[in-house]
Amino acid sequence: MSTNVIAPTVDAAVEGLVATNVTLGKALNAGLREAMAADDSVVLVGEDIGSLGGVFRITEGLQAEFGEDRVVDSPLAESGIVGTAIGMALRGYRPVCEIQFDGFIYPAFDQIVSQLAKMRARSAGRIKLPVTIRVPVGGGIGAVEHHSESNEAYFCHTAGLRVVACANPADAHWMIQQAIASDDPVIFYEPKRRYWDKAPVPLGPVPIDAPALDQARIARPGTDVTVVAYGPTVRVALDAATVAESEGKSLEVIDLRSLSPLDIDALTASARKTGRVVIVHEAPTFVGLGAEISAAITEHCFPQLLAPVHRVGGWNIPYPPARTEDTYLPGLDRVLDAVDSVLQY
Repeated sequence: MSTNVIAPTVDAAVEGLVATNVTLGKALNAGLREAMAADDSVVLVGEDIGSLGGVFRITEGLQAEFGEDRVVDSPLAESGIVGTAIGMALRGYRPVCEIQFDGFIYPAFDQIVSQLAKMRARSAGRIKLPVTIRVPVGGGIGAVEHHSESNEAYFCHTAGLRVVACANPADAHWMIQQAIASDDPVIFYEPKRRYWDKAPVPLGPVPIDAPALDQARIARPGTDVTVVAYGPTVRVALDAATVAESEGKSLEVIDLRSLSPLDIDALTASARKTGRVVIVHEAPTFVGLGAEISAAITEHCFPQLLAPVHRVGGWNIPYPPARTEDTYLPGLDRVLDAVDSVLQY
C-alpha cells in the first residue's frame, strides 16, 4: 500500500485544538473511553482489565463507567480471549482484546493467524472481523522472561491483519480510536517503556486532519540521513537526531506508525531525498521488519542511494535477563554508529 504524501506531524494536525499534557497510557485510556462512548458495540475483553484496570492501568475506571458487560474480565487464557472476540465480532460487536504482555500472545497465535486474519478473504469480503488486539510490546522495563518480546514480524507476515505501533501520546489517543473503527482486524502495539512519557494531546474524537492509520509521519525533518523507527525506538531515533545535529549532521526521523501495510511512498520519498537510510527496531534484525523495509527502499531507490541501508536492532538471541537488556536494546550509541557508517561509505 502506498500514499501520495507523508502525513503531517502531530503538531500540524492539531492546530487550533486545545491540548492536555498526558502520558501515553492515559491517552490510550481516554481513546478507549471515546470509542466506547461513541459506539455501544465496542466491548473490552482481557485479564484483570476491570476493577484492576489492567497491569499497566490502561483500562482504569472504564468498567465502573461502562459496566461489566462492556469491560469483561476474562480467564487467564489468551486463546479464549481472541476466540471469544472472533465470535463476538461475528455477532456485530467490535471487541478490543488486551494481551497483558507481548510474550503471552502465542497461545492465541492459531486464532489470530488461522481465523482472524483469513475470515474476510475466505468469505470473499462478506464477513468482517473488526477485532483490535492491544499488545504492550518491547523491553526496557526490567521484566522477567516472556515480558519483553518484539513479535511484530510474525503478524506483519500474515496477510489480512493490520499491524500498527504508536510512539507518542497523541498518536496513541487517535490510533486506538482509528483501529477500533476499522473493519479489518488490527494488532495494536503499545511501547510499554513509553507508557509514562508525557506530551500535549487534544483529547477527544480523531480530528479530520489527523494522519490515517496506515500513514507514516515525519517526526523530524532532515537532509543527510533517514532514520526509520517505530514504537519504542522513535524516541531513540529522535535523541540520536538531536546529538547528530550538535555534530553538524541532519537526520530525518520517520515514524512508521503502520507496520503492515507499509507507507512505501513516505519511505521512498525520504530515502531519495537523503540517499542514506538507517532502520531501528528492538526485534532481532534477522528476518525482522527492517529487512523488508531495506529491501523495499533498495528496490525503489537504488539509483539514489549513496550507501547500503543499515539496520540496528536486537541481537539474534532470546531476550536476555533484565540486568543485561541495555546491551541488547538498540541505544543511542549504536544508532549514531550506524549513521556514521552510512555517511562515511
